[in-house]
Amino acid sequence: MVIDTLDNLAKYESMNPLFKDVVEFLKNNNLDALEEGKHEIKGKDLFVNITTAKSKEPDAAVIETHKKMIDIQIPLDVQETYGYTPLCRLPEAPYNEEKDITKYPDLMAESFVDCQPGMFAIFFPQDGHAPCISFAPEIKKAIFKVKA
Repeated sequence: MVIDTLDNLAKYESMNPLFKDVVEFLKNNNLDALEEGKHEIKGKDLFVNITTAKSKEPDAAVIETHKKMIDIQIPLDVQETYGYTPLCRLPEAPYNEEKDITKYPDLMAESFVDCQPGMFAIFFPQDGHAPCISFAPEIKKAIFKVKA
């Protein structure tokens, strides 16, 4: 897991060959102006979802992991808190291959981190994360899905 400001995202380009395309997309597009929904950047290997999600309390946020994709999550309008538990400390759970997601609905994350607008959080396949925690009723956010 990585949390940093968007100004520093280019420093992480060496972590995945597609991260450079995310940085380029952000230079050329205003996330706040994009319509909600999926925007393909490099087909199924790289796309961004613009969404408004209903906020959750920490104990109601569901931990999830992905095997094929890396998430770069960017809150656009309010602070978002993410729960975090490393995959190695999560129990076996059913994997949905079509949606590339494993959910752990009966567990609370071990730790929590805050991400302000202007920041990002990167979650790799080994990072169990519980998104959408906020005191605001909704969170408008961008979720880049990057092939791992």
